[in-house]
Parts: sequence; C-alpha cells; structure tokens
Amino acid sequence: MANSLQQQLLKAGLTSKQKLKDVKTQKKRNRKSNIDDGSAEFKQQLAQQKAEQIERDKALNERRFAEATEKGLVRSLVTEIHKQSISLPKDGELKFNFTLSNKIYSLFIDAKLQQQLLNGRLGIVRLEEKSYVVPHKLAERVNLLVPDWCGYLWTAEAAQSADTVEEDDPYADYVIPDDLMW
Repeated sequence: MANSLQQQLLKAGLTSKQKLKDVKTQKKRNRKSNIDDGSAEFKQQLAQQKAEQIERDKALNERRFAEATEKGLVRSLVTEIHKQSISLPKDGELKFNFTLSNKIYSLFIDAKLQQQLLNGRLGIVRLEEKSYVVPHKLAERVNLLVPDWCGYLWTAEAAQSADTVEEDDPYADYVIPDDLMW
C-alpha cells in the first residue's frame, strides 16, 4: 500500500504527529473559510421574502378593512330594511308574485300597495327567508350592494321594454288586460 506523503515524512522523522495535526486543522479552517456558504444570496432571499410578506400582509389588511366596511354597510342595510319596511295588510287579497334566484315568491297585498309597486314607489327585498316591502330608494341601494336580496325593483328600462312591441310579434293585435296577474 502506498503511504501518503505525510506518513512518509513522519516515518523519515522529518515531521512530528503534532505538526501533522496542526496542518490538518489548518486545512479544515482554510476550507471552511473559503467555502461560499451563500450567506449573501441567503440574506438577499430573506429580504425578498420579508418584502413579499409585508406586501401580502398589507393586501390582506386592505381586504379585511374593505370586508369590514362592507359588512358595516350590509349591517346598516339590514337595520334600515327592518326600520323602513312597510307592513303588509292582514286582509291582502291580491297575490303579487316576484322572482328571485329562479324561484317564485308571493306576497298578499292590497290594491294600493300593488299600484305603488307597479309605479316604482316601492320595491321588495327578501332577507332571512322573509319578504319586505320597502321604499324604492332603499331597494335600489340593496340592489347595488347585495343584488341577491332584491326581489322586485321597478326600473324605467324594464317598463320601456315591456311597452315596446316587436314588429314580428304574432300577438301584437291582442291587448293584454290591465288586471291580469300571473
């Protein structure tokens, strides 16, 4: 077997065991000091991660603030709906149907409320499995903030589209009676 140079020098008596140990430890120290541990890259990566985390936290805080504001608005809407809702008559004889989320709901109202609904002075809001008749302005605000709650809202565009007659309509000659309810 071939001996290393250090072993050969040790056998020849040109060096001592202590000097060999010192040389080995010095080599290890030199290797460790010369090794690029990537500390500069690591520090840069940490700084980048910290900046990204700050950005995410900032966006999260903004989103939470917007949600809280929206929840505050929604809460205020709920209280306004409860305060401004018009009580339905107990002897309502007209059935007023409206659709919400592809479901048909009905309210029994009197002729006065029906006329106000059809003229656009009132709207219907459905909240917590209950329907409320509210003023038109409140129904518009509900439609803007939470459209899923707005059951019936008279709009000028809907009234105009109902009044327009198509040229190719085969039933254009037949008049629809005013008292027809579906």
